[in-house]
Amino acid sequence: MKWIVTGIALFVTAVINAQTESISIVQYTASFAQEISLDDYKDYNIETLYMSKAPKRFKDIKYLPTIVLYNDGEEELRIESGITLKLPENWREELNEHIEELLSQRF
Repeated sequence: MKWIVTGIALFVTAVINAQTESISIVQYTASFAQEISLDDYKDYNIETLYMSKAPKRFKDIKYLPTIVLYNDGEEELRIESGITLKLPENWREELNEHIEELLSQRF
């Protein structure tokens, strides 16, 4: 009985992780631009890329900083700063809404 409960717990954990692992949030930035914290999104794959360290990955990025939400490798949402070098004040709300929508579609 103990093994069955352990097996079920591991299965549930694997299912939950599989649902969030396919969501990635990438912040494209530079040393002169506003850098934001993605610590609230540790449940997902997060990455901060600097233009000076990975210039090849910036070919489709027009403004810094830019946040891109990927789902299974496909771009789902792009939040750009524009010429102000600052993200919109509601970027977190917009990102959270889109993540909730993606997660709700999985059930």
